[in-house]
Amino acid sequence: MNNSVLELHDIVRTFDEGMAPLHILRGCSLVIDEGETVALVGPSGSGKSTLLHIAGLLEKPDSGRVIVMGQDATALDDAGRTALRRNTLGFVYQFHHLLPEFSALENVMLPQMIAGVSKRKAMARAKELLSAVGLAERFAHRPGALSGGEQQRVALARALANEPALLIADEPTGNLDPETAEAAFDLLQNLVKDCALALLMATHNIELAARMGRTVTIQSGRVVQT
Repeated sequence: MNNSVLELHDIVRTFDEGMAPLHILRGCSLVIDEGETVALVGPSGSGKSTLLHIAGLLEKPDSGRVIVMGQDATALDDAGRTALRRNTLGFVYQFHHLLPEFSALENVMLPQMIAGVSKRKAMARAKELLSAVGLAERFAHRPGALSGGEQQRVALARALANEPALLIADEPTGNLDPETAEAAFDLLQNLVKDCALALLMATHNIELAARMGRTVTIQSGRVVQT
C-alpha cells in the first residue's frame, strides 16, 4: 500500500541566465511518507527553495513528475493544481508574510474561508489553532503589534488552518534569534506530531536538521540521502 504524501520523480529545473542556462535541479527524486519529517539541507544557491516551490505546486518543473497524495499534479491544469495545493499542503516561510491590515485571528481565518469554510467554523478553528501556539491573548492583535516569534507562530497556525497532509517549511526559524528559533522549532515539531503531518523543511541549521526524522542534501542538482 502506498502511504506517501509526496513523490518527486526526476525533477529538472533550468533557468535562462542570458548566455548560458543555469541548471538548478538535474533530476531530483524524493519520496516522503505520511507522518515523516525530512530536513532538506545544502548551501545557498543549491536549489532548496526551488525544490520546495515545485513540491508545493507553486512552480512547474521543466520535466519530471510531482505526485501529491497519489495524484499526479503535473497532469493538472492551474485550477486543479491550486485546489490540490489548498487542500493538502501548508506553507511556512522564513518571513511570516502575514497580511498587516488583518488581526492574527483574521489571518488564520482567511485561508479557510477561501477554501469555502463558513465564517463561524473558520473562526472557531482559528481560535483553536492560535490557542495551541500560545496566542490565546493575541487574537485581535495585528502583525505589527506582535513580536517576531509571535508572528511566526501565527504563520504556523495559518499553515495548519486547512488541515494539510504535508507542511512545507522554508527556513522557518531563519529570521529569529537563537532562543526564539529553538522555541519555534520545538513548537513546530510538536504540532506536526500531534496533527500526524508530514514535514519537509529546508534549513541551514544542521543541529535542527539532526532532530528531524531524516536529512537529505541537494548536491550537484540532485537529492542524496545524508
